[in-house]
Order: sequence, then structure tokens, then C-alpha cells
Amino acid sequence: MLDLQDASVRVRHVDDGDKFMVALKSFVRAGSSTADTLAELDRAIDDSGMAPSLVYVFYDGVHDDEAIFDYVRTRFPQAAMLGGTSCNGVMSESGLGGGGSIGMLLIEDAEGDYGAAAVRLGTDPAACAEQAIHAALAAADCAGELPELIWIYQAPGQEEAVIEGLRRVVGDRCPIIGGSSADNDVRGAWRQLGPDGPMSDGLVVAVLFSSRGIGFAFQGGYEPSGHSGIVTRVGYDRSGESGVATRVRGRQILTIDNEPAAEVYNRWIGGDLAEKLDAGGSILANTTMYPLGIDAGKIEGVTYYLLIHPDKILDGRALSTFACIEEGTRLYSMRGKRERLIERAGRVAAAATANLAGGSKSLAGGLVVYCAGCMLAVGEQMPEVSDAVSASFEGLPFLGCFTVGEQGSMLEKNAHGNLMISAIAFAR
Repeated sequence: MLDLQDASVRVRHVDDGDKFMVALKSFVRAGSSTADTLAELDRAIDDSGMAPSLVYVFYDGVHDDEAIFDYVRTRFPQAAMLGGTSCNGVMSESGLGGGGSIGMLLIEDAEGDYGAAAVRLGTDPAACAEQAIHAALAAADCAGELPELIWIYQAPGQEEAVIEGLRRVVGDRCPIIGGSSADNDVRGAWRQLGPDGPMSDGLVVAVLFSSRGIGFAFQGGYEPSGHSGIVTRVGYDRSGESGVATRVRGRQILTIDNEPAAEVYNRWIGGDLAEKLDAGGSILANTTMYPLGIDAGKIEGVTYYLLIHPDKILDGRALSTFACIEEGTRLYSMRGKRERLIERAGRVAAAATANLAGGSKSLAGGLVVYCAGCMLAVGEQMPEVSDAVSASFEGLPFLGCFTVGEQGSMLEKNAHGNLMISAIAFAR
């Protein structure tokens, strides 16, 4: 495999007077009929005159994936495309799309290069990710080059392995941003959409070589509650075709400080799970405001945390989580409030914008990944989230999807977390 870790990032310098600029436009429509909703979108797109290089498409899982794929592929045959299902629809600068919504973000960049590729995640997800990134680079006609940014959308469950596979090729010099596709009720009905059609067990990778630049940010909206402990035992994962087992890293926390993990966690959050310790089962609704955190490092004295969402109590009072944890990791008990989850989305969008070379003066629009768990917790106040993001993007076009896992670059390291927010901002 070609290793791009020592390659140079391609940076284009385009004069301000150049006629080629980056333009974004979002389109959102909602309805129960996929055909009718696509017809409404098509009329709006016709009026825009856009000729996109890249198309993002996210939609409520009630819709017909094949119909959406056929429309995008026929309407934009030359564009790279990716997307998939998003919990209860999408959001944009026009507000919350709501149930039944389909959203598209068109990115027009005549001087940029964009490519996408998709694979099904088999027994070796890391190897599949390597295959996908090379295919995406080839689709962009940029084989052997290091992209400015990699954007991914995938089936939940193998996110760390996917990032590891991508890192084998690009290291941490290239930010990896994206999300894990969601359904509306965490029953596993999520799908991914790539250049070859819809999948339920896949990974879609896009490589972005923008002509004007991209800013990004990846943060959570929670704070430490004061409790912490060391993971002393985890369940094991099987990785790769060899089926080698390890007891060092996994998505089952068996013990914290040598006590059953669920007992310790229950104490940390004030006993809210006492009635479920023996019965076990799903605790998603109980734990959204009380994730676990991993210290990712400090910026100017402020600690940043990668968040982990406990989703079930297992036999032996173990905890199941939506992200992997290594033995020996110190976990911090975190807590959140609706107000913080609302305002944080705007702050993440503002941080992505600030990372553009020209700041907000050069902003063309953006893309936001917002955790579906946070979305459900915020509830009827979700329009305030879309308003906050829109304000930070200065009313310019953006599209937001709701996911069950988020990927991003935090302190120059690519990682997977839960209950997080990631954003990218495009310069014009």
C-alpha cells in the first residue's frame, strides 16, 4: 500500500480576483413520499444553476435509498457523492428539516478536486478503509497526494478500526471528519450512500482538495462532574481476518478500579441506574446527559475530552459503550445541560470558521455532524441548535446530519467519539 504520511498537502494559492470561487448551496425538503420530495428538491436545484464537484445527501431513514441514489447519480453524473440516513432528518440555515426531510449540500469548486469511494466493511475494517481511501484518491485523479481533508460516513461499530486503516495511509497529518449513520430508533436500520449505491454495512470515504481552503473543529458540550476512575478490565474485540483476541481494548468495560463498571458508573451519576443494575439492558435514554470522558489534552490550559456513551448494562454489571476504551485509561464522569448542547453547536461552527485562513470574511458555508443522542435530548429546542449554527455560519448555506458516532481531529489526532459535534467550513 502507498503510504502518504510523508507526502505534502497540496495547497493552492488562488488570487482574490480569480473568477473561480467555491460556492455552496443547501436544499432541504420534507415529505412522506420520496418521489414527491425529490421532485420538490429538483425544482429548487434547477433554479440554482449549480454544477457541483461534491454532493452530500442525508435523509430520514423512512425514504427510499435507491430512489435518492438514482436521482443524485442522474442529476449530477460528474460529482463525487456521499451520505446516508440521519436520525429524524436534517437541519440547515433554513432551520430544522424535521421528520421525512431530505437534505443536499452542493459544493461547486471548478479548481478543486474531489473523489469518493465506498466499500462494505468485512472482517478486516482497517484494510477496507485503506482500500477505500486509495479508490477515492483515484476517483479524484489525485493518487499519491495527501488530501486537505477526508470525510467519512459509515455503519456504526467499527469506527476505530476504520480510522486506524485510514491513518496507515495518511497518519494524523490529514484531518478525518465524519459520522456514523443513524436510524430513528437505534434498531440498526441505518444506511450509507456512496458512488455505487446504498449499503447497510459500509463505509463511504471522500477526499477533499479544495481550491480555497477548509477549516474544521471537533468538540463536545459536556463538563467533568468530579468523579474519575481507571479502567481495570475490558471485554475483548476480534480484529482482522486472523481473529486474534485482545483484552486490552474493547467496547465492554468490565471493571473500573477493580469494581463492576456499572456499579461505579451508577454511583457517579447519583444512583439513577440502581433499578437496572441487575436487570441490565439499554440505558441510552438514561445516560445521554452523563457520558464518560477521556482526557485528550489541553489547549491554553483548557482540557478537551473525547466522549464515550454507555448504552447497555451487561451481565456481571459490565458496561457496553459506543466507542472503544483501553485498559489503564482514566475515565471521567461528565455531565451536560440542554443549554450547553444548544450553544456548543454554534461554537463548533464558529471554531471551524475561525480556522479558515481568511476567517469569517472568506466563509462560503459549511457542514455539521451533530450527535443524534444530543438531538433527542435537546428535543423541542432543536430549532435553537440550527439557529445557533446558522448564526455562526453568518446565514450562509450549511447542512447538518444527526449521527450515532462522530469522528474528528482533536489536538492533531484523529479519533472517534460519541455525543460530539464536528464541523467543517469552506472558504470561498
